[in-house]
Amino acid sequence: MAAIGIMGGTFDPIHIGHLIAAETALDRSGLEEVWFIPTYMPPLKDGKPGADGELRLQMVEEAIRPHAAFRAVDIELTRGGTSYSVDTATALTSLYPQHTFAYIIGSDRVNDLPSWHRIEELASLVTFIGLEREGTEARLGGLPGYLQEQLTLVAMPPIGVSSTDIRERVRTGRSIRYLVPDAVNELIRRRGLYES
Repeated sequence: MAAIGIMGGTFDPIHIGHLIAAETALDRSGLEEVWFIPTYMPPLKDGKPGADGELRLQMVEEAIRPHAAFRAVDIELTRGGTSYSVDTATALTSLYPQHTFAYIIGSDRVNDLPSWHRIEELASLVTFIGLEREGTEARLGGLPGYLQEQLTLVAMPPIGVSSTDIRERVRTGRSIRYLVPDAVNELIRRRGLYES
């Protein structure tokens, strides 16, 4: 039975912060692989992603290509609609019963876990790896016991980069070099993503 970490997100675009988060979880949590799952339509963000699903998946594939333990999975893009974690976890545990799954989330999301869609069902299917980020403390005392039991906290190196900032940099003609993998930077330039 393999332990698989799930990195969900819009990845619009994927950046070094996502990759460092995945590597940190892999290194510190006994995972064998990390699967990157781009959302079709995130439930907590307004509006559609800037790049379509196919391009976001392609950016993920380019970014993770050098890492043997990273894998891109298009399950949410194929399903369409709003991407709820519980639906993805249900599908993954059905398709891959030989694996266990752990959602990799930031400490800010740890605090929001009780409000997640069908959280009790989700917590019966997966565990959670909470990456503690500087300035955002996970408040375990505010979580129900069943979530505390399913959560492992891991210290995350401070990384000050966001997809929003990267899109703004591209739109204003500023460099994103070293903020995203070279292959992703090239794809963004070649396809003219985020320019307007």
